[in-house]
Amino acid sequence: MQKLIFLILALGFLSCKNQKAESVNQTVGEEVKIEYASGFSITEFENYSLLKVNTPWPEAEKPFVYLLYSEKSKIPENIQYDQKVQVPVESIVVTSTTHIPALEALNEENSLAGFPGLDYISSEKTRKIIKSGNISELGQNENINTEVLIDLAPELVIGFAINGSNSSLETIQKTGIPVMYNGDWTENSPLGKAEWIKFFGALFSKKELAASIFEDIKTEYLNAKDLAGKADETPSVIAGSMFRDNWYMPYGNSWQAQFFEDANSNYLYSDTRGEGSLSLAFESVLEKAEDADFWVSSGQFTSYEELISESEHYNRFRSVRNENVYSVSLSKGETGGIIYYELGPQRPDLVLKDLITIFHPGLLKDHEPVFFKPLN
Repeated sequence: MQKLIFLILALGFLSCKNQKAESVNQTVGEEVKIEYASGFSITEFENYSLLKVNTPWPEAEKPFVYLLYSEKSKIPENIQYDQKVQVPVESIVVTSTTHIPALEALNEENSLAGFPGLDYISSEKTRKIIKSGNISELGQNENINTEVLIDLAPELVIGFAINGSNSSLETIQKTGIPVMYNGDWTENSPLGKAEWIKFFGALFSKKELAASIFEDIKTEYLNAKDLAGKADETPSVIAGSMFRDNWYMPYGNSWQAQFFEDANSNYLYSDTRGEGSLSLAFESVLEKAEDADFWVSSGQFTSYEELISESEHYNRFRSVRNENVYSVSLSKGETGGIIYYELGPQRPDLVLKDLITIFHPGLLKDHEPVFFKPLN
């Protein structure tokens, strides 16, 4: 009898211990590996995941927490979140062309139900779906046609905001359609922006594929950076263009300037710090950058004729006289959208290779420029 009682007590103790261990395991999640992006994190639990967007827009007061669950998930009652989304998502609306390449990379372009401003989409793959009538026009991003969107009844809307006020997205959310904010544009590094493909991978339950895609992009980028570092020369470069009375160009701590550094060039404004863009007088830029070897991203100009007709003073720049001016405005989709603004954030490896080809022509002989083309 004593042996029997001891056995019962021992089994009971082990049972309680196992239940306690199981309870602990349910409350401790596993962090998805995020290397470069600072704007989001993903924590996976046994039956659900928590996707946190830390910076939905600059100076946001708080992060947004999104609970991702499958149809049969058992969600603990004490979990706090801003929005609940069932995954994998099968019908989605995105609101930025920068989201399109991630959908395509994950083979989810057919899940796109609607988009505000279809003409801005340049990808040939998605344009075929648009022509078939399977993606609805939703008007303008700042004023989405909520009636059309509600009729579409997508499972999820991915929005972005400059600040916390977006009446269209608030209206959509009140109808019961989940809205998630994507803050990829707030990242300060090229690879940080590209890593947001893991955000979309979580929504479509394609974590492994998203990680693999990013790993390939990272490897190509870092290999190109290493190659550029072996170049014998470091040419000087300026960027941006005139708008009205000011020349706007990226700060030295921006993600655009990071490309110049990684391409082994001397960005003449690399010592500046700030958010947004530098705003400078023409005379100031001329004094500092008159002898710059290259001028990259020259606004909407596509030819030297256009450039000089705007102002003959541009001829005072050596980069203009030597025809070393490059622009992204020459690479457009069939409806006029600039490919760089759509694909560039997702493929920083291609952006970097373009710049290396410009600054160090002998290093990447087989690379065909994708975004940056010389002015006609």
